[in-house]
Amino acid sequence: MAVEKRASATWKGSLMEGSGSVTAASGAFAVDVSWPRRAEQGADATSPEELIAAAHAACYCMALSHGLSQGGSPPDELQVTATVGFQPGEGITGSHLEVKGTVPGVDASAFEEAAATAAENCPVSKALAGVKITHSASLA
Repeated sequence: MAVEKRASATWKGSLMEGSGSVTAASGAFAVDVSWPRRAEQGADATSPEELIAAAHAACYCMALSHGLSQGGSPPDELQVTATVGFQPGEGITGSHLEVKGTVPGVDASAFEEAAATAAENCPVSKALAGVKITHSASLA
């Protein structure tokens, strides 16, 4: 049976002057959102794109860990940063995954291959299939 996760959003007012909140049913987060916070660089609150970036980073870590482990080299640590671009009027423009790993017994070439496979196949990457997904990988 498929696992389902839930979050809800509330919005009050117009796009430009209004604001809202997003809450995870699990209680993991409750955050405020607004257009300026979404569309302006350096805004001090989250946005849908930041939440997508968090989901992409977590999913990619899990997929890469699984791939490396299946290949006989479980990682000691993976550090991933996902950067999701947003262009007002256009939408989400892409996601870039940057991973640095500590993986005993794996050389840079094998790590890059595993990183590329995970970037292509993690479930969030598949959900973002309409946008360009890039990655960079390096060993610690």
